[in-house]
Amino acid sequence: MSVINTNMTSLIGQQNLSKSQSSLQTSMERLSSGLRINSAKDDAAGQAIANKMTAEIRGLTQAQRNANDGISLAQTAEGALNQINDNLQRMRELTVQAENGTNSADDIASIQAEITARSAEIDRVIDESTFNGNALFADAAATTFDIQVGSKDAQTIEISIAQASGFSPADTTLGTMTLADLDGALSNVDEARSGLGAIQNRLESAIDNISTTTTNLSAARSRIEDADYAVEVSNMTRAQILQQAGTSVLAQANQVPQSVLSLLG
Repeated sequence: MSVINTNMTSLIGQQNLSKSQSSLQTSMERLSSGLRINSAKDDAAGQAIANKMTAEIRGLTQAQRNANDGISLAQTAEGALNQINDNLQRMRELTVQAENGTNSADDIASIQAEITARSAEIDRVIDESTFNGNALFADAAATTFDIQVGSKDAQTIEISIAQASGFSPADTTLGTMTLADLDGALSNVDEARSGLGAIQNRLESAIDNISTTTTNLSAARSRIEDADYAVEVSNMTRAQILQQAGTSVLAQANQVPQSVLSLLG
């Protein structure tokens, strides 16, 4: 039946042309962005999952930086303890020298002067050792720092540094200070250094674990939201062919009503 009011062939052609145009735009958008999901309409569930993964990845990336900061803090504190240890070792050496009966009064005075200077240097190191403006040592109690090493609440590693009052004998006067006092201070310093070494190992292990988790999450997110270029190039080529064919067919369909005029002679 030949009609002129409703050109069904043209309407169908327009509908298919619109679909191919939409498919072409989608493929070109994915190819230009590298993403399969550019808006919620592309895959609402996939976008929600990918967004949660992104939050997790960004949180873990920051946690990794936090752990590195924690290692830097521990290394700074350990460096200060090494200086304290060197001064204590020298003080012990001088105390052994002072206990020799061949020393003159001047010798004892010189030894005491160096011991006093070494003790003052220990106090200076304790008072001036900081990391990012935070004091590393305190006389009254242990100094603690909570390092956030995860993307969730309470995923922390605590760095604890023993109170500094145990890092030097209370009285450094010869005759009052004993070798046992110095040995006790050296033992306290060694214990603090050992603790910091263990913390550094824990933080390094946390960094390795974070790196592995981040890599796995990034791969999983990629499978959800990244575009497959081979597929999208194929889709784009198909849409281009359909669009060209549709345009041609639509032009012919629009000529059909004109053929009715031939019936009028």
